[in-house]
Amino acid sequence: MAAQPIVPFRTYALVFVALLTTGAAFVNLGPLNTVVALGIAFLKMMLVLLFFMHLLHSNKLTHVTAIAAAFWLLLLIGLVFADYTSRGWIPDPAPWSSSAPPTHP
Repeated sequence: MAAQPIVPFRTYALVFVALLTTGAAFVNLGPLNTVVALGIAFLKMMLVLLFFMHLLHSNKLTHVTAIAAAFWLLLLIGLVFADYTSRGWIPDPAPWSSSAPPTHP
């Protein structure tokens, strides 16, 4: 097993400061608020994966595992959205009728 490189404390401190960003929450960007928030969330996710989870200095098998996990997550999210968008295709059943004859004596 290969030894992991020693990451300087300054790198961890800079990444931690980058994770504390909240300035974008106070800027009104109109319809781009969601896009900017998702972009910041993605950037923070990548910082955590690369530095705090040591994915940057890990072996190829760990990279493959992380990519497979991301693919699996995207697949599950895609299936949820496919189910959500297909719900409108099923027609509503006919309403109950009170004029129908009874089915039992």
